Parts: sequence; structure tokens; C-alpha cells
Amino acid sequence: MLNASTPKALHRRAEDRGHADHGWLQSAHSFSFAGYHDPQWMGFGPLRVINDDRVAGGGGFPMHPHRDFEIFSYVLDGALEHRDSLGNGSVVRKGGVQYMSAGSGVTHSEFNPDPEDPVHFLQIWLIPEVTGTAPSYRTKDLTTEEKDGKLALFISKDGRGDTIKTLADAEVYAATLRGDQTLSFVRQEGRRIYVHIAQGQASVNGDVLKDGDALALIDPDTVIIDQGQDAEILLFDLGA
Repeated sequence: MLNASTPKALHRRAEDRGHADHGWLQSAHSFSFAGYHDPQWMGFGPLRVINDDRVAGGGGFPMHPHRDFEIFSYVLDGALEHRDSLGNGSVVRKGGVQYMSAGSGVTHSEFNPDPEDPVHFLQIWLIPEVTGTAPSYRTKDLTTEEKDGKLALFISKDGRGDTIKTLADAEVYAATLRGDQTLSFVRQEGRRIYVHIAQGQASVNGDVLKDGDALALIDPDTVIIDQGQDAEILLFDLGA
């Protein structure tokens, strides 16, 4: 797992990720996952999994168990249907988030409800600070206006505002960036930042990143993101 001895800024290039082809599922793994293992990329702080998933029309993950992970899906295109053993069921579309705190244990399924068009989403796992809690589920829609040239906080430790409360030492922001828009984020002492380009292209502290690329940062104090070209970005503010 990346730690304090890691270089101050570490690139994670899209082409270097692990890849899985299951026919109905095309997945790229930023961190070690399932049959893909890279000891240099086991996680970053409490961020453990970023899978860039594309599920064909009608395809999906059948019921399967999880426990003691904070898991969310961030939908980039299409629609994603969730059902679980708690009785929850919902369909989240582009710009939406579905969040599951697995806690003491839950089973769930995720499917593409459209019989023809694919769904593209990021599946992300965070490691909680406490385990064995009661599982829970929540969805949230992020509007175009909330993200346009701005970092929109949608996951936080304290659940402030209308954000989703997480048990992980993490806060997660989304933004879209284009033209002359600039994002600035101040890293607090002892924190680490992970910037993932979900779509498009942008510059992060002078490094040009494209679709699927990321930059892991434990320094400097300020992160500048600019030169966006139809970019959609997730920024993770993480504990050590």
C-alpha cells in the first residue's frame, strides 16, 4: 500500500491499470482487485478500490455479500439498478451516486436495467474506521450546476449539508472542468489527495492527465486543476 515513503506525487496512468474482460463487463482496476495484483497499488490511505466498469445492456452483478467496506458507485453514463438484503431498490442515472455502508454484512446486486445501452460507472471502496456497524444505503444526485467548475462535496465524515456520511476517513468531491475554469484545493497537514480523471482531460499541478489517469499526492499543500477538456473529476481528501 502506498505510504509516507511514497514519492510526493505518483502518477497512475490509465494504460497501466489492471484489466478484466468478462464479456458483459469490461473493468479497469486502479488498485489491486480480484485476479489483478500489484503490490505497489494496494490502496492509498483508506481508498482501496477504484474500478472503471462498463456493463453491457441487461448485464450485471448478481446477489453477492460484502462487509466492513464503504462502497459507492458514481454513474458516468447510462443507468445502474441496485437491490439489497435490506430491502432497498433504486435506479441511479448519469450524475448519480449510490452508497452502501456494508458494516456487519449485506448482500446486494447491481444491474444495467437497459436491455441495449451500456452503463459506465466507477465502483469505489473505502476502508471504514470502525467495523461491525449496522449496514445502510443511500443515493444522491449531483446536478450539472453543482459540479460546473466547482468541487462539489458529496461524501463526508460528518454528513454535513446534504452530503452522504461515511465511516471512512475520507471526503469526496466531484467536478466538471472546461475552458478557462480552475479548481483549487488546499491539502491539510497529514492528509493525502487522490485526483482521478473519470472522463476527458485536465492538468493537475501542471501534469496533464487524461481519461482514467490519476495523481496520488502527499505534497504540496495546494492542488491546482485546470486546462479542462470536457473533464469529469473525482478528488479524494484522505487520512493517512
